[in-house]
Amino acid sequence: MYKAITQDIEVTVAPSFLPEHSSPDTRRYVWAYAVEIINHGTEPVRLCARHWIITDANGNVEEVHGPGVVGEQPTLDPGEVYRYTSGCPLSTTSGIMTGQYEMERSTGERFLVDVPPFSLDLPDSFRTVH
Repeated sequence: MYKAITQDIEVTVAPSFLPEHSSPDTRRYVWAYAVEIINHGTEPVRLCARHWIITDANGNVEEVHGPGVVGEQPTLDPGEVYRYTSGCPLSTTSGIMTGQYEMERSTGERFLVDVPPFSLDLPDSFRTVH
């Protein structure tokens, strides 16, 4: 698992390879990643938007921007946990993802929360630093 804490917001990511959705013959490798977001602060925050930076083993970079996550813009009260799972296809057998969430306080102030960089690697594969 990978973890980052920014301004009292903790983000933990656990990636897993999905062989049943992958096809090595067509160079399609798919991972799921489970995300847990915890509000350790003293006021509610809303997750407004996401920004992902996805880099494959060849160094190709794709950026993804969008509102919320998995079609939701959840509000987390102090101490509340929000969990979701999403996926990422690559044309290589490994890669790395990182990014940020744009959050909003009840005052309207917006701030960025880091998503920790996390590796997308095949199970039992030789691990390299990307």
